[in-house]
Amino acid sequence: MEKSTQVTQGKGRKERLPGRLLPRAFFAESPERVAPRLLGKLLVHRTAQGLLAGRIVEVEAYLGPHNIPPDPAAHVHRGPTPRNRVLFGPPGHAYVYAIYGRYYCMNISCEAEGLAGCVLLRALEPVTGIRQMAANRGLGAEASGSALTSGPSRLCQAMALTRPAHNGMSVTSARSPLQVRDDGYAVSGIHITPRIGIRHAADWPLRFALAGHPCLSGPKRMQRS
Repeated sequence: MEKSTQVTQGKGRKERLPGRLLPRAFFAESPERVAPRLLGKLLVHRTAQGLLAGRIVEVEAYLGPHNIPPDPAAHVHRGPTPRNRVLFGPPGHAYVYAIYGRYYCMNISCEAEGLAGCVLLRALEPVTGIRQMAANRGLGAEASGSALTSGPSRLCQAMALTRPAHNGMSVTSARSPLQVRDDGYAVSGIHITPRIGIRHAADWPLRFALAGHPCLSGPKRMQRS
């Protein structure tokens, strides 16, 4: 994997990206295998306002239509559409979709091309650019932690991610402003629960989170893996 990379921010200011860039091969597996391995990694976004980075602390896996039985909660369970076609492409790309007409959620495509699994990012721990994240959320500069990035739409707001700008963007390319990177963070425990906020296949244990982390969304009671 690529080592820490220097990039230009704003008015010629240099800022170093943390850790190592994850390769595309990391995402070329089933979502239920990729999801827990994403915990502790960094989502990094280079913006005109500066570098934003958050540690991934909660995710959910959504399975491709080839799964037996098919995952009825997945956007791809009926096959490819203009909305979900990113997920049928190569792994390691952002799938950003709109909810309630004004908010966004971000997934990362998994599996071999054509199989269309993905992992939904549910919560981050703010790491870099926290003041800018608060401004993006319309909150005061003192806001931090779960107020900024707990929940899939909150984290997209904080990280300045939208469907028009980021849907289909690679997270494994050194040239991409949106990347997933590994800074060597040691994960000490993972909790597993059914997914939340859905009606179909709500009992499938495909939600993964860092045990006891304060930035988790939804119910905090979880089963340790």
